[in-house]
Amino acid sequence: MNGSEGPAPARVNDSGHPVPALRPLSARSVVLSLLLGTHPAELPARDLVRLVAGFGVGGSTLRAALSRMTAAGDLVRTGTGYRLSERLLERQRRQDESVRPHTRAWAGDWEMLVVTATGRGPAERAELRARLAALRLAELREGVWLRPDNLSRPLPGEVDRVAERLVSRPERPARDLAARLWPLDAWSDTARLLLARVEGARGPADRLTAFAAVVRHLLADPVLPAELLPQDWPGAALRDAYTAYQREQSGQVRTRAPEPDASRG
Repeated sequence: MNGSEGPAPARVNDSGHPVPALRPLSARSVVLSLLLGTHPAELPARDLVRLVAGFGVGGSTLRAALSRMTAAGDLVRTGTGYRLSERLLERQRRQDESVRPHTRAWAGDWEMLVVTATGRGPAERAELRARLAALRLAELREGVWLRPDNLSRPLPGEVDRVAERLVSRPERPARDLAARLWPLDAWSDTARLLLARVEGARGPADRLTAFAAVVRHLLADPVLPAELLPQDWPGAALRDAYTAYQREQSGQVRTRAPEPDASRG
């Protein structure tokens, strides 16, 4: 499921909360969505042609998109088709983790990362900030990032080299601190809007577009311990809806993409 197809304009509803942006489908976004949701992330070219046709993408449009994506390093050409590049396999891993985050019981400790590297340029600082946010950390002040210590995940080596990891217990009440670090009410409101969108989506293209927005939103879920979340937190419902869609899509891949003819072996 492709969660990063260019910027989309932000809108708000009558209550002032953001409305989830549904980005129009392109041939590239359809191909990426199919491959990001496939394990292993590789499909024969003939099966891609069959699959994307269900989303209104023609053969010539697909061939042009595949050529551009291969040249850009999004895809790697194989003997029979295409697979995701290493860069996009990392995105697939992040996407999979956003749907099924690895958590552990929370004992009240907080994970804190203090950036210790100096002399970095604006681009390097922006990249580090994006990496820390992707690890579901929030910035308390410049160079100090934290979250409840309830996630089971190692720090990437490039982050470990520029930041010091500490475990602490802030004096501020944990619920107050979480509410300060993350816009929980806004995330919850948007999740409910997305659940309504996917429930009402009709047709493959509309559903794919809606669930692409779901993936983007799940990537921004802080995955906090239950005791720090507002009541009726919709995170689990949103994950369940996407998991059901993934299962449905996997079944369509297997159905639409026939098994290789053994007689040609």
